[in-house]
Amino acid sequence: MIPEEHAQFSRYLEVNDFSANTLKAIRLDVQKWERWFQTANGEAYDARRATPRDVVDFCRHLREVRRQAVSTTNRCLVTLRRYFAFLLREDFIASNPAEGVKELRRVQQAPKAIERIKVRKILRDATVREDARGLAILSLMLYCGLRVGEVAALELEDLDLSDRQGSVRVRDGKGRKERTVPLPVEARKALAQYMTSRPAASPARIFLARNGEPLGTDGIRHLVKKYGLGAGIRLHPHALRHTMATEYLQSTSNDIVGLSQLLGHESIQTTSRYTRRTDAALAESAGRVSY
Repeated sequence: MIPEEHAQFSRYLEVNDFSANTLKAIRLDVQKWERWFQTANGEAYDARRATPRDVVDFCRHLREVRRQAVSTTNRCLVTLRRYFAFLLREDFIASNPAEGVKELRRVQQAPKAIERIKVRKILRDATVREDARGLAILSLMLYCGLRVGEVAALELEDLDLSDRQGSVRVRDGKGRKERTVPLPVEARKALAQYMTSRPAASPARIFLARNGEPLGTDGIRHLVKKYGLGAGIRLHPHALRHTMATEYLQSTSNDIVGLSQLLGHESIQTTSRYTRRTDAALAESAGRVSY
């Protein structure tokens, strides 16, 4: 990236209130685009020389050569479209080469939930290990649907806990939106147990690492992965959130509005994907048809 555009790119990141995860994704997407442009065109990358054909070929490369998911390819396209729109407003480029490029269509699948028997094993393992911190973290994801970044960002003043009720205030949600999430009884028990064993340290964050410093997202991912391996599955924190959403809908006759509030979705359309049936469920239902 030429120095002039590098300065523009840095400013683009600065003037927008992007979360840490979004910033990381944008940088990776632009780096992939820049590397592809130089290899495909045999010249140094310069946004002023990018064309709609370049953007189309880049998306095709991601999907057909690198075999990246439709969602990943579309995310890269949206990243470029928004970045080029910024450059256009700054009069750095004459037109937005990604403006007319259409996103790939995909069949929306229901997010995969973890089997109940696996969930029980994960929670039981944390209990048997007397891992109060691990059980509290797992409970916040499985009973409240919190994202990994939201769990890591929780501070002591965000927790409202009593014997009969409780809630957590999520201040660092997606899109910088704040919400309050109620704590079901099992999550309250797990958090109460952890708070009694939590080191009396100065950090305001609720969850602390072994050295007394705040536990970050990487530490939480490692913890979740460890318990997943114990249950015989490859586990990512977001799968726990998916599991909570699936169980909530099944137990509330598809209360999608309530689920949307709990998960902190900006649009109920995002939440609606949880109402889609899995291939196995569709096959079972279709098998009941008789004449």
